[in-house]
Amino acid sequence: MQEKTTSVATASAAVGLNINKGKSKILRYNTTCTNPVTIDGEDLGDLKTFTYFGSIIDEHGRSDTDVEAWIGKARAAYLQLKDVWNSKRLSTNTTVRIFNTNVKTVLLYGPEPWITTKAIIQKIQMFINSCLRKILRILWSDIISNNLLWERTNDIPVEEEIRKKRWKWIEHIEEST
Repeated sequence: MQEKTTSVATASAAVGLNINKGKSKILRYNTTCTNPVTIDGEDLGDLKTFTYFGSIIDEHGRSDTDVEAWIGKARAAYLQLKDVWNSKRLSTNTTVRIFNTNVKTVLLYGPEPWITTKAIIQKIQMFINSCLRKILRILWSDIISNNLLWERTNDIPVEEEIRKKRWKWIEHIEEST
């Protein structure tokens, strides 16, 4: 890592650019190497997490923090549309479409790099199912399977939805290379 950092610093200096040593940090990803990385003898600090285009990456490649952030954003979008969910004028089909376009898209923005563990899938699916049950006015005392819920809302399991998004992303990357 030191060799590459020195190479970038040298190439930058050759064209008149200076690297800000105070702002430059290192995120060590899946490595046991703890050797300090320096520019001109000045140590660059280490980061534990990094936000890149809205996705939070940690030093182990985990997505837990990122998923929690997106669930929070989706919850905020859901709560802003409270009047829509409570409206008796809109059909169920319309409210579910509004949910999919305004809440679910926020929740599933950029899941391609996520490492999707069972726990992460379960958190996301629980949030979606909870919202859909409220939209359909299904009480806790009413026992209804998730499969029936998805059938009523013309939905698919979130794991399958993320898988489809990944394949589209892979196809896009292959087309652009």
